[in-house]
Formats: sequence, structure tokens, C-alpha cells
Amino acid sequence: MMKSAVIITILLLSSFVASAETVYTVDCNGGGDLRTIQACFDALPSKPAEWRTVRIMPGVYREKVTLDVYKDKVRILGDEMAETRIVWGDYAGKVVDGRELTTYDSYTMSVQADDVYLDCLTVENDAGRVGQAVALETRGDRIHLYHCALIGDQDTFFARGYVSRVHVENCYIEGTTDFIFGPSIVLFECSTIHCKADSFITAASTTERNEYGFVFSCCRVTAADFPRRSVPRGGATGGCPGPMRSCRRWFSAGGS
Repeated sequence: MMKSAVIITILLLSSFVASAETVYTVDCNGGGDLRTIQACFDALPSKPAEWRTVRIMPGVYREKVTLDVYKDKVRILGDEMAETRIVWGDYAGKVVDGRELTTYDSYTMSVQADDVYLDCLTVENDAGRVGQAVALETRGDRIHLYHCALIGDQDTFFARGYVSRVHVENCYIEGTTDFIFGPSIVLFECSTIHCKADSFITAASTTERNEYGFVFSCCRVTAADFPRRSVPRGGATGGCPGPMRSCRRWFSAGGS
């Protein structure tokens, strides 16, 4: 009953099927409307009545990108997950233009708008094992990731919105420590979670306003070749930081 209620509630955000009338094509090789993803995001209309589609052609897009809060109703479509890659290398403590970055600044891609669908993309932070280094952060509501890969080490995926609902379906997420974290309601479905170190996978900060935090359904947890311990406090499943009243996660998962 609990699992059904959660899925029914969260999958409401999966009704993204839309007739996008305008298509923007991004091609780093010059064959599209724009060469960079950020230029394309900047060109999108604010608070549109209709959906828009951003088609990203194969290539490595080495840029830090933000889809701002006004750019709702966007379908962002890659060509193939492994061939359409957005990569950057910021991390907490790095100095950029005289300012030291924090975890909140370290993302490769920030999705701040509502009603966003991402398909067949890889979002990667390649800073390495230097501390907190976010690949994807989500702040908006009703965000759906399908067949995407989130690659990083510590803090790979930051589900940052306090009142946000995110659906992660048929995706691949890898990292070392606390690499899925934040206060959002997130349903992970039929996805692979890959541990690159013997450490904690999740650090949910579920607040009192949300009945649920991270929910994993039919997911597969894999690990690199290191001796694995048992799973207290979420190591190899998930983790709960201390001060929050409600920190919940449920797994219906296979492991190997």
C-alpha cells in the first residue's frame, strides 16, 4: 500500500507527454541552431504557454549550464546517453574569479525550472576525488530523467528543491560518498546505482513538510571491486543525516 501510494503520487509528474511545437537544435560541431547548450537555454522563452524541445546532437559539451527558473516546459533530448555528454569540473573549495566555490556552486548542470524532461544524456563532473563536486542539481518541480547517466564522485546528484518532485527512470548514477543527496521527493525506478567506494550512497535531508524522501523501486545496486561491509546507516543502501525529523528510504532492489 505504501509503495503504491508513493508511486501514484510521484508519477503524476510523469505526465510530460506534450506536443512541443518549437525545436531548438544544439550541435557543438556547428550543424544546429546553436553551438552551446547554455546559449540555447538563454534563447528559450520565459514562462511559455507551450512546451519546447531542445535537441542536443552527439558530442562532448564542456560547459557549466543552468536552466533558470523561468524556462519551464522543456524537453531536453540527447541522441544517445553515452554520446551526448555535458561535462564540467567545478568542486567545493575551487577558486573561480577570486571566489571560493561551495557545494551549491559546484554543479555541472542546474535545472531550476518546473516541468522539465531529460532524455538520453550524460551529465558529468570530472573534478575527481577532491571533495564535493555535483554533476546535476535539480530545484524545480515535476522533473523527469529518463535513460540518463549522472557521473561523478562525492555529491553527484543534488536533489535540492525542498518542495520538488523528481522521477528518475531507467538511469545510471555513480559516485563515491553521499552521491545522492538533498531534501526533494525522488522516485528512482528501474535504475542502476553504482558505488565507486566503500561509503554511504545517500544523504537524504527530508523535511517535515514531505512525507517521503528518496524511494527506490526495482533498482540495482552495484559496486566497484572493493571489500564491502554490511549496510548500517545506509552504506551500500542509503543514509540519514541527524537533525531532520523524517528521513526515509525504501528499496525494492537487487544487488551484485
